[in-house]
Amino acid sequence: MKWTWKIGRFAGIDVFVHTTFLIFIAWMAFVHWQEHKSIAAVVEGVGWMLALFGCVVLHEFGHALTARRFGIKTRDITLLPIGGVARLERIPEDPYQEMLVALAGPGVNVAIAALLWLWIWIVGSWQPVETMGITKGSFLGRLLIANIILVVFNLLPAFPMDGGRVLRALLATRLDHARATGVAGVVGQAMALLLAFIGFLSNPLFIFIALFVWIGASQEMAAAQMKSAFGGIPVSRAMLTDFRTVSPRDVLSQVVELILAGSQQDFPVVEDGRVVGVLTRADVLSAMAKFGPQVRVEEAMQREFPVVDSGELLDAAFQCIQGSQGRTVPVMRGGQLVGLLTMENLGEFLMIQSALEASKRPHGGWR
Repeated sequence: MKWTWKIGRFAGIDVFVHTTFLIFIAWMAFVHWQEHKSIAAVVEGVGWMLALFGCVVLHEFGHALTARRFGIKTRDITLLPIGGVARLERIPEDPYQEMLVALAGPGVNVAIAALLWLWIWIVGSWQPVETMGITKGSFLGRLLIANIILVVFNLLPAFPMDGGRVLRALLATRLDHARATGVAGVVGQAMALLLAFIGFLSNPLFIFIALFVWIGASQEMAAAQMKSAFGGIPVSRAMLTDFRTVSPRDVLSQVVELILAGSQQDFPVVEDGRVVGVLTRADVLSAMAKFGPQVRVEEAMQREFPVVDSGELLDAAFQCIQGSQGRTVPVMRGGQLVGLLTMENLGEFLMIQSALEASKRPHGGWR
């Protein structure tokens, strides 16, 4: 994800934070200064926000470590102002497994809230809820309430929240995955409209959340439709076979000529018949801006990249592309490069398949 930086690696999973996270830190510092005019209060407010996002990280690790039990790796975890995102390599096919992975995150927040409540009860420092706010109330009391809010919010039956995935898992016990996603997506979009309506009447923040929910539901529905459409079709039927390759010793000015001369944007880097890297247009532009057009391809290419086999099914390859940094994946057969698979040609293949399916349907008309 762009505009992120790595803050650490835990349990074999990289954790990133989005730069917009700084907006929340600055906002928290500002409201505490406005309320108390005290550096100590500002430090406490920022510390509370960091503690809250620590709870969000644990929430995401709940998803990641539960998915790991089912043999599903997590690529990374990214902290955003609206929460966190754990990017799994794939969604569990088994509805029961998907439900457990989805519930694991809120389950962590329930455990955190229970421990905080127990400590507050032991030390006898509980304050009435009505006396608490963003800048008022005890540190642990506010953190307890925030974790309860996280549980309730995440269990809303709307993508991309955990409740939407739980709903899909329940529906998938009766329906196929694509249909279950479609129904859950419609419920999510209805929830988004409700949140937007509430936002217009009260807090505009709900409008922002509604937009987030609407986009998330739409993306899940589109991904499920593509996965369903690609089912049973091998990569060899959709891959690009007319493509150019570059050498690690080529310079970027040569690659620019190839980009301008045709429609290919990303290039496999081949040396002695082996694919040793992938060079994307973004890599070319970034390296040229830093080092100039005469820098070699080997200085700009991606050395770690996924590959797919020509006999692999498109739905699995689609997930592979989604999880890669670029939008192009080399296609191999017997250790040899035989094609490229890109998001663009997958989209074109899907449109062609849809047109062919439409042509097979009976059409009405005047006789």
